[in-house]
Amino acid sequence: MWGPSERSAKVGYALDPSITEVSRPMSQTTASKSDRSGRSLDEAYQAWSDAATAVLAKSRRSTVEELPASAEELLSTATLDGLTIRPLYTRKDETAESGLPGGFPFVRGADPDRDVALGWRVTERFGDDATPVADVNGSILDALSHGASGLWLSVGAGIAPDDLAAVLEGVYLDLIPVTLDAGADGLTAARALLDARVRATDAPEAAAPTVATITSLGLSPLTATFSGRPTVDIDAATALATDVPAGVRAFRVDGTDFATAGADNGLELALLAAAAVTHLRDLTAAGLSAADAVRQITFAVSADDDQFATIAKFRALRKIWARVTEVVGAPEVGAAVTHGITDLSMQSQRDPWVNMLRTTIAAFGAGVGGADQVTVLGYDAAIPPDRRTSSAAFSRRIARNTQLLLLEESNIGRVLDPAGGSWFVESLTDELASAAWTVFGEIETVGGYRAALDSGWITDRVGAALARRDESVAHRRTSVTGVNEFPNLDEKPLGADVADTVDVPLGAPRLARVGRGYEELRDRSDAVLADTGRRPAVLLLPLGSVAEHNGRTTFVANLLAAGGISAVNPGPLTADGIAAAVADAGSPIAVICGTKQRYAEDGIAALAAARSAGLTAVLLAGPDKEWPDADDRPDGSLRVGIDAVATLRDLLDQLTHETAGATS
Repeated sequence: MWGPSERSAKVGYALDPSITEVSRPMSQTTASKSDRSGRSLDEAYQAWSDAATAVLAKSRRSTVEELPASAEELLSTATLDGLTIRPLYTRKDETAESGLPGGFPFVRGADPDRDVALGWRVTERFGDDATPVADVNGSILDALSHGASGLWLSVGAGIAPDDLAAVLEGVYLDLIPVTLDAGADGLTAARALLDARVRATDAPEAAAPTVATITSLGLSPLTATFSGRPTVDIDAATALATDVPAGVRAFRVDGTDFATAGADNGLELALLAAAAVTHLRDLTAAGLSAADAVRQITFAVSADDDQFATIAKFRALRKIWARVTEVVGAPEVGAAVTHGITDLSMQSQRDPWVNMLRTTIAAFGAGVGGADQVTVLGYDAAIPPDRRTSSAAFSRRIARNTQLLLLEESNIGRVLDPAGGSWFVESLTDELASAAWTVFGEIETVGGYRAALDSGWITDRVGAALARRDESVAHRRTSVTGVNEFPNLDEKPLGADVADTVDVPLGAPRLARVGRGYEELRDRSDAVLADTGRRPAVLLLPLGSVAEHNGRTTFVANLLAAGGISAVNPGPLTADGIAAAVADAGSPIAVICGTKQRYAEDGIAALAAARSAGLTAVLLAGPDKEWPDADDRPDGSLRVGIDAVATLRDLLDQLTHETAGATS
């Protein structure tokens, strides 16, 4: 038996240095190899570096010696979870073979018997509204006849535990994996589902059970306690888990609880591992063997629109979990069973149609990464149900067809681990696994998942990750199409105070959507529009020809629209025409737009005219350093890299005669 004290050190930071056993690069064996020209790999890489450095120097109109760093450093990008994405991956980055799908360390997939004609399971969610039971059953059977191959049932809002047998009438439960999401009714629903499985009719043609047919009772007390979702008593859940039949797993360690609160990929994986290890300790303390304890756990993993990061995340989770199971003495059952769910926090309320693109990329990443099941949330999942403009059936059908197009037209599922062998993906997988393992070691050091949760350690780390993400979005280093880039001010308003809502299916008290900062400003603008019939507006003062000012007037209009502020563009102006433009616009704020040269020639006169016209604030489009030396300068600038959320909030405050403190 493996209790909480017997192996706590062994499953803790003692594992940290040995992660290299499953992540060791093959540089020692590949360094002596050569490219087609006969050069060693080091020589070939240096040749690329020299050429790239020369191009960079030319583009910057400097010399190679004047560059501040190497080409690799200048062309690399950093992720929010601290990893570095290099510009080029070559055979120098080749790593050890990861084995075959279904074999330890399971990086290439958990299921050696996956039906390549079926691919991953297209898992559809039902029960989030008060639809009658008979209609839910009809919708399920219709979905299964039109491409769905897995079910995720929300118990509580529309389905009661006692309704599960009726809801699943006609479903072959020996072929279709079912996952429950029953909140505080989890134990009652679990027993009802187990009873329904006993009574269900088997399929006419029997099939051997596989990873793809595992039923999950969906009990997630550890992760739900963090996110604030209703859940069950963990001791009662552990007792139930010791007595479930083969093919059923009780615990679902849910990474979406962390991801939707702002956790980055490495932190999500570390918390998944820490929570799962806590379940292992509880289960072995309750009398299960290590192998049987491992068989009681499945993982829910968030999938977002960072394609390669999502692919690597699923592969890295399997690497981490395989290492844990190896340590506890059950490597043969160490295949992490994963359910990929498109990330609710990446979805926008504004221009929600773009969510179809986001979820397509996320589903692709999860599928290529080897998820056993994938659920695509509806494109309008972030909008409160009573504000949606499409029927639930339409949204569900589009979500299902997103996966079917990937599987049946793009044939993504016909290849197991199609990213395997990619120098970039393999390197990213190893680096993400190692980064997550380091954080997992820190959690073990503070006493494990429960201690980290109780002490606020987890809350602090997730909060810090959220702050990094919000800062990147605010400065528009992270683009959210339709929100902080290319917003559409003419779309139908959603109504007041919806940007921060968590009252949506799958929402939780800690839900923090990526675009919410801008959408809060859009809500404010909509309220002004409803009250006055006019949005807050800023006047543009374009100087010079259209060719001169168009780039900056477009930039400023796009930036202002992200905060719900319309831009009034009267066309090219001279100082003599500014007073009339100000009178026509009726806005107390203007932005001078032009080139650096035009600012030098006409800027001072234009600023004086704007002041004389009674404007309370005059801003500059572009860097402050482009303004000529003069006693009077603009009151600020709108440029690349500013904190757009803070700037737009301040502008709205001025335009609506509110103070920042009253609206914070």
